[in-house]
Amino acid sequence: MRLNYKFKTAALVACFSLTVFSCKKEGDKSTNQEIALNSVNDNDSGAFQNHRDSVPSKQQYDAPLFVLSHDYPTNVTSPVNPSWQQALKGQPISEKNVFQYMEALKKTVASNVKPFFENNKQWNAAKYGWFHEPWMGQDREAILGAYLGNSNPANMFKTLKVNEAGYAVVLYDSVAAYTVGQIWGKTGEKPNLIDNAAQFKEGSIIVKLAFSNINAKTGESVNQEDKNYWSVMKGAQKLQIYDTIATGENPRKGYQMRDVSFFQMDVIVKDSKTAPKTGWVFSTFVYDKDAPGTWWDKMVPLGAMWGDDPDVNSPLTPPYPKLYETVINKLAPYYSKETLGWGGRLSGPNDGAVAQVAVDINTKQVYKNLALSSCMSCHSPAQDDFKSFLLPGPFPTGDTLQVYTPGSSDWKRWFRDLYGDVPFDPGQVAMDYDMVMAFKSMSNYKASVKKDSKNAAENNFSKTHKFRTRHLRGHN
Repeated sequence: MRLNYKFKTAALVACFSLTVFSCKKEGDKSTNQEIALNSVNDNDSGAFQNHRDSVPSKQQYDAPLFVLSHDYPTNVTSPVNPSWQQALKGQPISEKNVFQYMEALKKTVASNVKPFFENNKQWNAAKYGWFHEPWMGQDREAILGAYLGNSNPANMFKTLKVNEAGYAVVLYDSVAAYTVGQIWGKTGEKPNLIDNAAQFKEGSIIVKLAFSNINAKTGESVNQEDKNYWSVMKGAQKLQIYDTIATGENPRKGYQMRDVSFFQMDVIVKDSKTAPKTGWVFSTFVYDKDAPGTWWDKMVPLGAMWGDDPDVNSPLTPPYPKLYETVINKLAPYYSKETLGWGGRLSGPNDGAVAQVAVDINTKQVYKNLALSSCMSCHSPAQDDFKSFLLPGPFPTGDTLQVYTPGSSDWKRWFRDLYGDVPFDPGQVAMDYDMVMAFKSMSNYKASVKKDSKNAAENNFSKTHKFRTRHLRGHN
């Protein structure tokens, strides 16, 4: 679930930096005067920069642009007997009650999330009690404040025939934002990780909204197959971003107003009563075009997890043995289950848990469509230095992903049930499963203060960013 600082740190944002400086001539018709009139980017650099400096003209977009919410609370009270715990009726979380737990979480965030979609031009995160992570302004597009998250290459899903780019917006509620403030303070210039400052308070809620840049076809030919569209997005909530990645639907180069479809929502909650081994419950909702009701009703549970089932050594292909810390909704739409993680562990269609091709670093075996991650395994290396990769293998050095032998002791380091204050690597400071803060905000901050010499973590970030956006080259 966040990215970089300035284009001067080109190693961290190679894909973006080439885009901006080459595409303004081709596609961005805004004059300097129009940019100045429409920009609210008062913080033009540093921790609390709102968005990139490429903005739409008034003719393209006549509403306020994205404003970062960073007035983090300095005091907080954790909720007592919250509705999601009540939904369990005193029982341990399990396949019998997990969807009631998820529904309670969804109801909790509904009133302050739905306006983002239903009245986005008037949306203001601070007004609805949400906060953002710092040090990512140069990666945020100017309308939603979205940035590139995971993306899917063509044929990752049976119904997806072109490369797809995923965009994300992360929202911290006030309880979670207290911890963000403890780390970054009022300036964002001196991060603090001592005395468990990075550990979230009980009841903290973090929401990630994910969007696909491949939409369903509309108009007279809506029922006809077209490889440039994605049929499972039919009827999804659409918003607009201002970005450069061309598609078959919108092939124009450079910065353009582009449609994106809302297709995944993650709601994670710090709940050590329910998840005593890890402290967190991760839940994922996905868009189901065939579900009854409103667009909000069509965001149905994919599943939830509260641990990584370290004692279950899953095979690479079904049938999988039973998991005890993940539950998947059997009725979730088919596309959303095509990218589940190792052994069927929770991972959404925007999460990058399946590698189309991977090579075993020990045996040299080539794996096709290898499920190699999960929500929690990807977040577990969150620590002050980006020392271990997001996936069970070394940091990538090219387009081919190398992995440890599935099920081996090296592989299973990513599938431990670590509590949030236990670092993934010895000698590091654990950041409580907040991979956004560790992978992106912290990496960007370090890049900003070490412009002339890359450290190991910065090099690791660069390798990871390039690998995750590899199939978008030539498209943006």
